[in-house]
Amino acid sequence: MRSYTITEIWDIPIRINTSLLLFLPILAWLIGSGQQIELYAGFIEGFTGVGFDLARLRAGSTPWLIGIAAAVGLFVSVTVHELGHSWVAQRYGLEIESITLWILGGIAALTTFPKEWDREFWIAIAGPVSSLLVTAVCYAGVLLLPGSFQVSRFVVGWLAITNVVLAGFNLLPAFPMDGGRVLRALLARSYPYGTATRIAARIGVGFAFLFAIVGVLNFQIILLLLAFFIYGAATTESKTVLLDELLDGIIVGDIMTGDPATVAASTTVEDFGTRLLRDRRPVHLVTDDDGTPVGIVTLDDLKDAPRGDHSSMTVREIMRDVPRIDATADAFDTLVQLQGMGGIDAIVERDGTLAGVLSEADYAHAMTIQRGFRSGVGG
Repeated sequence: MRSYTITEIWDIPIRINTSLLLFLPILAWLIGSGQQIELYAGFIEGFTGVGFDLARLRAGSTPWLIGIAAAVGLFVSVTVHELGHSWVAQRYGLEIESITLWILGGIAALTTFPKEWDREFWIAIAGPVSSLLVTAVCYAGVLLLPGSFQVSRFVVGWLAITNVVLAGFNLLPAFPMDGGRVLRALLARSYPYGTATRIAARIGVGFAFLFAIVGVLNFQIILLLLAFFIYGAATTESKTVLLDELLDGIIVGDIMTGDPATVAASTTVEDFGTRLLRDRRPVHLVTDDDGTPVGIVTLDDLKDAPRGDHSSMTVREIMRDVPRIDATADAFDTLVQLQGMGGIDAIVERDGTLAGVLSEADYAHAMTIQRGFRSGVGG
């Protein structure tokens, strides 16, 4: 779903996802319902020793006011939690792309995540610590607010309890939640980073199945969504770390196709199809009449070509304008960059001149060789 930037803190864009905008009214209604107010009031009294006048809290539109204030306060607390991660990351010189608030909480997107176990540990633990600091502030607020401020005292007390739960829940070793990242950091003290990631990811997947089972048995949609998120994120990050290991020390020039097949932009689509059948090379560099590279065309582009007279349609009409990258660029970083642009194909240059082309097939070939090599070394 789409996200909207609402402000910046420490030059970090703070974004709200559409899922949160849809969920906030529901959360406000859940918090402000009469039975929930009575339940939470009992929790707050047990936690702080401060009682409430339930009749005043239930009067008129007060429950709605409580629900809205508490729901907004919750996601302000989540923002503080993510800012805790971000503050420590910035101390280590890492860049934060954004903080996004969504239905399941918040995500601080780091451009790169540190592989040093101590750095990951302190970045991960900073979120729960920030939530506990919010708890302390809110706890003090409950004690200091006068009894006439019933609504404010209730909301602040609710936030004190909620932030304790937020900190505790995030410390579960369900990778890639905070506790899972703490676990990986501690494992990385004794194991290689990739091995630590795979162990943490397996534990995260186990928690995902547990959340799914509990969610189904108790009809908890949020737990089901969280289960899908943890499962997807854990498996994706594990695969990403594996790719990083396989491509470690490899540059684009090592894996690119150095002598690519070429086709003139003025070539008809029909003729290009015949050429593909003949040379069996699915990726072609497209050139202008003077030989200047202008793009890439692949078998998939041919398949997706619009219907029409392919004897008059040219390759220029179906080719893709792809990024240009340097042959000395790191292969893994380039893969991440290209995937962020929506594809993997690129034109490779060395000192401003054509060096080759890069495609998904090049990466697949390189990783197949690396896997085979490492298996042979291990054997």
